[in-house]
Amino acid sequence: MPPESQEDMGQLTYAQLIFSAQAVTRTRAFFWLVSLLLASLIWFISVHLSDREDAKLQYGLLIFGAAVSVLLQEAFRFAYFKLLKKADEGLATISEDGRSPISLRQMAYVSGLSFGIISGVFSVINILADSIGPGIVGIHGDSPYYFITSAFLTMALVLLHTFWGVIFFDACEKRRYWCLGLVVASHLLTSGLTFLNPWYEASLVPIFIITLCTGLWAFVTAGGSYRNVLKCLSCKGDAGQGGVYNGEGALVLFWWVSVPF
Repeated sequence: MPPESQEDMGQLTYAQLIFSAQAVTRTRAFFWLVSLLLASLIWFISVHLSDREDAKLQYGLLIFGAAVSVLLQEAFRFAYFKLLKKADEGLATISEDGRSPISLRQMAYVSGLSFGIISGVFSVINILADSIGPGIVGIHGDSPYYFITSAFLTMALVLLHTFWGVIFFDACEKRRYWCLGLVVASHLLTSGLTFLNPWYEASLVPIFIITLCTGLWAFVTAGGSYRNVLKCLSCKGDAGQGGVYNGEGALVLFWWVSVPF
């Protein structure tokens, strides 16, 4: 058989990249669903083993369940990182040039985004179901801004999960354990701030400040800089030294931060 053309090899690599990205997205969502299932089981068992008439105890168990959910999510994020590392080594082994067709940074971005999307869907699905009716928001003295604040909060969580994914994977790769601790702490803080609702000013403002700071952190972690942004805007970059990728990653993260605001 004659050797395959260069064009065919390029199409094959492109198809492998698309397949890998789709597999990362679906698997990442599955990992988040498993963490949610385990956290729900722990909370469900705790509630039924406790005094259900004690309102303060039940509220404390709700906070406990939220904290356990955050810790399980981060634990599954780490487990998924280890899985992707194994997959990355396997892809590099079978490739002709000895390199994986998709980088770990791209995997971090895709997996973090899918984690955020599935989290946002579960956060807003019950709210959308309640919005069908019957009734009018605020008719019993509740805040009339319930739906709009819930939408902004869901948007912030999707962005945060994307940023956390980029930072978390980079910290695991470089063994920066203090970065891992900050990711977990910021996740716990964000989850805890939601318990201030319906005092939305006290929850949304700090969460969006955390989102902005985390986005800038992820921007720098992904190799972004002011110089790279200018290169992207001018369609210039040094492909030999990875300038194009760094610029594209910086521009994507910059877009995620700037558009919602």
